[in-house]
Amino acid sequence: MKNSNNFDLQTLRHSAAHIMASAVLELFPGTKLGIGPAIENGFYYDFDLPVKLTEDDLPKIEQKMLEIIKKDYKFIRQEIAKNEAIKMFKERNEIYKLELLNEINEDKVSIYIHNNFIDLCRGPHIESTGQLKYFKLLSISGAYWRGDEKNPQLTRIYGTAFFTKEELEQYLYQLEEAKKRDHRKLGKELGLFEIYEEEFGSGLVFWLPKGAIVRKIIEDYLREFHLKNGYQIVYTPHIAKSTLWEISGHLSFYSEYMYSPMDIEGQKYIIKPMNCPGHVLIYKSKLHSYKELPIRFFELGTVYRYERSGVLHGLMRVRGFTQDDAHIFCTAEQIQQEISALLDTVVEVLNKFGFKEYDIKLSTRPQKYIGELDKWEIAENALKTALENKGLKYEIDPGEGVFYGPKIDLKIKDAIGRLWQCSTIQVDFNLPVRFDVKYRDKDGQDKYVIMIHRALLGSLERFFAVLIESYAGMFPLWLTPVQVRILPISDKFLDYSRKVLQEFIKNNFRAELDDSDTTLQYKIRAGITQKIPYLVIIGQKEQQENVISVRQYGSEKTEVYKLEEFINRLLTILKE
Repeated sequence: MKNSNNFDLQTLRHSAAHIMASAVLELFPGTKLGIGPAIENGFYYDFDLPVKLTEDDLPKIEQKMLEIIKKDYKFIRQEIAKNEAIKMFKERNEIYKLELLNEINEDKVSIYIHNNFIDLCRGPHIESTGQLKYFKLLSISGAYWRGDEKNPQLTRIYGTAFFTKEELEQYLYQLEEAKKRDHRKLGKELGLFEIYEEEFGSGLVFWLPKGAIVRKIIEDYLREFHLKNGYQIVYTPHIAKSTLWEISGHLSFYSEYMYSPMDIEGQKYIIKPMNCPGHVLIYKSKLHSYKELPIRFFELGTVYRYERSGVLHGLMRVRGFTQDDAHIFCTAEQIQQEISALLDTVVEVLNKFGFKEYDIKLSTRPQKYIGELDKWEIAENALKTALENKGLKYEIDPGEGVFYGPKIDLKIKDAIGRLWQCSTIQVDFNLPVRFDVKYRDKDGQDKYVIMIHRALLGSLERFFAVLIESYAGMFPLWLTPVQVRILPISDKFLDYSRKVLQEFIKNNFRAELDDSDTTLQYKIRAGITQKIPYLVIIGQKEQQENVISVRQYGSEKTEVYKLEEFINRLLTILKE
């Protein structure tokens, strides 16, 4: 998207990062510059500061930015000799820029200047500082230089910028909503999950009883769904010999995300970062005829990947997670029908969880690739045709496919309009060759299969975080860990309350009894805090008339029902 001055939002935000950096240099002399890119929803800049900043300093920096904007300094691009740039940044004691310069294998580099501010930068930028009108600095955090915890920790200031005031205000409203919905906060309040960093380790998730119930519901649904749709369920071990990861190529292409090998009886084993090699071995356990294809394996497989501590974030970015992982082994001629069926699968499953808006990208062949061009064309055309036949809007992301094949990535839109990476469908020409995975064709020849990698929810941990934030912890009735809580006004009504509880349990509802020695108002407040959909109040009238009084979450009204009538009502809601 471009504005009337013909520059895009990324350019505006990149320029905002430069303007912020120049403001910080003016306010805090002695500051050294890191990097300051535009990112998906704004920009940031990393600083090595002589003082410690807090978020109380942000308004002061914003005010200085407004002064720079008002003076409307021109952004000037210059190409200079690399040696000249080294001399310039050495005089300014910009040690981080010098490190970047030493890695550039070119005789000339570009710099951008506005007023007295100079930065090593490829650009592009807006014409002048005055073109930045609607911006906001958002937060401060620590960030290791170049993401490596062995390097100095810098101060990162985040901000955002938009073309219009309305867009900025909408985004800031979204941020406020996001704070209320933060899955880390709600996860603790609702007793869903914990991460015991000190005792057990960072990025390793404990599913608490209520969270574990939600996970079981999701897993049960996925298993039943896949069995109905022609998948075979498999389980694979959590560790494998290092030689397996050499064959798969992970040790060459993915080793930075893998954990160190462990020695077992003189052989090296590695905890698995992916499930796919295990599925390949299962397929290869016998020779398959073309008549058996496609073969579809599904596993809720737990994998472990090394993520730097600085990027870990609640359930969104963890070190151990479970994928709803499937692999389809098919012929080249079957790709389109399989992709078409997968798109139906994706839409059905995401709709089940309440997600009906998507952002879809088709990523095509990169410069470095393996496999034959004709197979790439078949695969890309199959993906494109399947998307178009389903009437799904998509964008082509040229050259952004993985080296082993093209892919479809799908982001879901949540209740407040944010997009989250979720489903992925990838065609793979690599593993079948590396592992010599073949089938016997009708003419008696052995040919390489095509392998399709597919995840619908991505990881259960990340998807659970998205569910928490999208629903603000108030899950739909079929998914909520406790559907009904019984609240007796006093101990005199416990016997009747227990009978009511047993009726709910008998009808397969997740119900519980609050028999604590507290007031009714306290019990109601606790139920609301826990976001329980239905609170059933039992007192003298309810016991005498053999009825229940029900308060629904979000309502202050209490309605009276016969127990059987209310149970049937809930059963109807669940069927819908």
